Amino acid sequence: MSERRLFTIGFAGKSAERFFGLLRDAGVRRVIDVRRNNTSQMAGFTKRSDLGYFLHALLGVEYTHRPDLAPAAELLKGYRRKTVAWSQFEREYRESIAERDPGQLVPAGELDHACLLCSEPTAERCHRRLLAEHLRDTLGGFSICHL
Repeated sequence: MSERRLFTIGFAGKSAERFFGLLRDAGVRRVIDVRRNNTSQMAGFTKRSDLGYFLHALLGVEYTHRPDLAPAAELLKGYRRKTVAWSQFEREYRESIAERDPGQLVPAGELDHACLLCSEPTAERCHRRLLAEHLRDTLGGFSICHL
């Protein structure tokens, strides 16, 4: 039996070839898009209307958009505009996901070899890392790997 893993990935700065290659090589079975907005022109090949098709056609991977797991719009806007410090963003987002109980929203069985998607190029200062850590700490039974 293989190790249970939860992956995260950001698309910014990645070509489609690299992005889909990372998912393929990791053995990802489901992508859970945790962006609030996945329809902007900036999303490129990861726009909602295209991404589900590409994931299924290229990799046989399921796709789900879960904006309910994204940070509140005002919190995200404040962080991007630098009126909210990372420490405040992290604290407020952690509090909000604890209140929403993502374990009820995303059953543990759907997390094995799933990948949380957002736009940030690295997980260091990204809500996908905070969400993955919360899921690991509350549901347990898997490790986290940032692609």
